Amino acid sequence: MLGHRILSALVGIPLFIAAVWYGNLFLLVFTGLLMVLAAVEIVALFQRINLYPPHGLAILGSLFLLGSSYLYRDAGLAGAVALVLFIILIFMVFLYPAFSPVEGAVTLLAILYTGLFVYIYLLRLLPDGWVWLTFTLVGTWSSDTVAYFAGKSWGRRQLAPALSPGKTVEGALGSIVGSILAAVAFIIIYPFLPRGLLLLLGLLLGVAAILGDLVESAFKRQAGVKDAGDIIPGHGGILDRFDSMLFTAPLVYYYVGMFIIS
Repeated sequence: MLGHRILSALVGIPLFIAAVWYGNLFLLVFTGLLMVLAAVEIVALFQRINLYPPHGLAILGSLFLLGSSYLYRDAGLAGAVALVLFIILIFMVFLYPAFSPVEGAVTLLAILYTGLFVYIYLLRLLPDGWVWLTFTLVGTWSSDTVAYFAGKSWGRRQLAPALSPGKTVEGALGSIVGSILAAVAFIIIYPFLPRGLLLLLGLLLGVAAILGDLVESAFKRQAGVKDAGDIIPGHGGILDRFDSMLFTAPLVYYYVGMFIIS
């Protein structure tokens, strides 16, 4: 399993770094691909508990949020979410009972959850966006990696046994340590960055990574599966690999915009 994880990382990380480096349409297409695959996975999880949000609507809704971000950055997200909700309500009216309020609710949840991927693209659009998106990637991966080995080595107390019995308090602390270490590394590499603010961001990123992991665990626990998919050997699905980043990317985007760039 560890060998598969390392092999997947050796293939996937360079692709992601290339997307981050080139940005623009390359990153937009890459993010869109992640969103499509994630939407398919979240719909499949809902189907396992006899809820049937339409694949097409979930995918198109997610991509619509990405398209709005491309055209208007974060200024268009609120309007895009409102329009998506409006369309779902219209579907509910004309397709009831095949498309009930329950299906409408889980469709909206699927779109909004996978829509968090747009912050990967939006981070690159910030001033020095390359730095901030790289920080998010390195911080999240460092957090996940240290959490994994800390949990394996010293994990004793369960963190959230109802959601994920394998998650431990020690692993969660390792997650925070990993993200803070990433922040320290960036302070050394980019000494012009505000140290105190970056250290605090590192701490918050570790907490966000834990929450992102637990949220996806809730979906999987409800569906009765170990992994959301199997597209990435050793990691599972797209959601299994990017669950933490769905929380860390929005955090870094708004934190940097509010406290560092401003």
